Amino acid sequence: MSNIYPCRPIAYLRSPYAQRIDAPHQPTVVQGTETGDVAQARVEFVDDLPGEAFADLAGFERIWLIFAFDRSQGWKAQVKPPRGGPKRGVLATRSPHRPNPLGLSAVELVAVEARALVVRGVDLLDGTPVLDIKPYVPYADAFAQSRAGWIDEIDASQGRHSAPGPKRPRKAKAGPGH
Repeated sequence: MSNIYPCRPIAYLRSPYAQRIDAPHQPTVVQGTETGDVAQARVEFVDDLPGEAFADLAGFERIWLIFAFDRSQGWKAQVKPPRGGPKRGVLATRSPHRPNPLGLSAVELVAVEARALVVRGVDLLDGTPVLDIKPYVPYADAFAQSRAGWIDEIDASQGRHSAPGPKRPRKAKAGPGH
């Protein structure tokens, strides 16, 4: 049995976010972004993916994008979440720096075009490789009463949806004589 699972992109995301500091931490938390609006983007399919593969997506309100964090540079077992608190096990967070740099995002499907999907509510960088797409099915994918571990504690103290917006680069400190 092989321990390698080959994946190749089926599409690439075209979004307004060029750098990590531009993108929100979560798709619905857009405070601090340049426009303050939920971003619209395009999922552009690779040339050799037949159109029949995505033909029946029209009519779904949301889809799951399974993607590669292609700019992740390694990972650590514990990370500091952006909402504060102590370090947490990376698998109990949504950090892009993971043992396998895979991401999952539920986005609004706005339109199905000839070789692309128009989506809204992305937090992904421009050029992100999309490995797979699955339809969001509310009866199977939504569990509104589910507990969210340590995140429930943060929500109780800071309010739900209190994730910070994008971080801005730190200003360089002036050295001696400046």
